[in-house]
Amino acid sequence: MNTDSSAFDFGPSFSTTSSATGAEVIVVCEHAANWIPPGLADLGLEVSARNSHIAWDPGALGVARKLAELLQGPLVEGRISRLVYDLNRPPESPTAIPAASEIFDVPGNQNLSDAARAQRVQAVYEPFCAALADEIHRGKDALRLVVTVHSFTPIYKGESRAVELGLLHGRDDRFAEAMMVRQPETLPWNVRLNEPYSAADGVAHTLDLHGCDNGLLNVMLEIRNDLIATAEQQADWAEQLAPWIRSTLKEAFA
Repeated sequence: MNTDSSAFDFGPSFSTTSSATGAEVIVVCEHAANWIPPGLADLGLEVSARNSHIAWDPGALGVARKLAELLQGPLVEGRISRLVYDLNRPPESPTAIPAASEIFDVPGNQNLSDAARAQRVQAVYEPFCAALADEIHRGKDALRLVVTVHSFTPIYKGESRAVELGLLHGRDDRFAEAMMVRQPETLPWNVRLNEPYSAADGVAHTLDLHGCDNGLLNVMLEIRNDLIATAEQQADWAEQLAPWIRSTLKEAFA
């Protein structure tokens, strides 16, 4: 199928919820939505695929919104499916516009022209990056930490995953390592460092670009999506994560 077109509007690629001045933490949720602009003809996918984890991170946005509220920080969230453009990938990455994801081919992303790829970068990635950079600049006097929130499927390519929460890092491992050694005993989660993904899988772009390059501490939270399937579960996870993050920031980076 041919989805090369400049005749349609991609719509907003992000939404920002600002906070009062003085916030120490900014929360980011790149894969918050599974929306595909109508002009892309659903990328040639059935509805089941468009609603599945290949198109977004189910449950992540609910956690991110509550976490930002509890940490009293701004939130920047993606509003377009990562199959259209993965906001956690740089334009030069082959996985920024994936031709296939897990067991699914993505027909609308195959054989794209350079112009069509550039169009998605300009319409989706660049506005999101600019919005996130603006929020970081706005809070530069107090901001110390970037937290990105993601979710992952409990079964991937037929293999079950026992990990429930992954703490991931890119070039700067300090905050992830500090959280690992400060996991509250009251939280019996199976927490692992750099699982089920790591920077080697190309998932550290936001952390490195907007965290490290701005001199900010950073960490990615990967939560198994069967554990945050409801609004109540999402709120509960955020309520457990917020004090853990806050205490780590206070105790390890005073």
